[in-house]
Amino acid sequence: MSLLLNCDLGESFGAWKMGLDDQVMPFIDQANIACGFHAGDPVVIKKTLLAAKRNNVQVGAHPSYPDISGFGRRSMKIPAVELIALLQYQIAALTGMASNLGIEVQYVKPHGALYNDMMADGHIRSAVMEAISDCHQPLAFMLQATPNAEIHREEAKAFGLEVLFEAFADRCYDDNGALLSRVKEGAVHSKEKMLEQVIQLKQHGTVTTVSGHQLELHADSLCVHGDNIAGVNAIEEIRQLIQPSSHS
Repeated sequence: MSLLLNCDLGESFGAWKMGLDDQVMPFIDQANIACGFHAGDPVVIKKTLLAAKRNNVQVGAHPSYPDISGFGRRSMKIPAVELIALLQYQIAALTGMASNLGIEVQYVKPHGALYNDMMADGHIRSAVMEAISDCHQPLAFMLQATPNAEIHREEAKAFGLEVLFEAFADRCYDDNGALLSRVKEGAVHSKEKMLEQVIQLKQHGTVTTVSGHQLELHADSLCVHGDNIAGVNAIEEIRQLIQPSSHS
């Protein structure tokens, strides 16, 4: 199984610094860049886009609910027509700034609570797909790889969208293919378990769930986190495990 590495970046805002973007960028393939509604500001967005360009990293828009004080981690009940407009506003901001720099945005990965809500609710997922499909340029849709991947692929196809399925290096999976809730013990893997899961995904296309079952996942990309130095070091190790010589 060939896996790319993606990471959420550009999440600083004003005087608030978040993440070690410059250290992460050389080791990833795809940068999910915050669009200003949960994190990021125009200066941070431009700086992150330029860093992606220097490191030959693909760029994706990382829009969220309008929740900057909650870092986009709180669910919001928003009518579909409003959610579509909110997403298109954020995507347009990133694609417009990227275009000024000669960069092509290639996909959209929703953030935080919006990501979780769309995975659980087909109506929200449809609104997200409609928002992406109506953008002025073709953009792929990144979402979680689950046992329902083929259903999600068909849903996206109805909107004319290509899908990119992602798995998570450091998260434990529930038996139904969802991520184990962070409130439960063992939801976030230790470094050792994370590296074991990466190897298992790479070699067998499976993860071991919380109860020990083997769950088949067809993932295109692996989500990693670089908000501390331990995370950056882990990304370096993951890079060596999955693609020893393809990215410098």
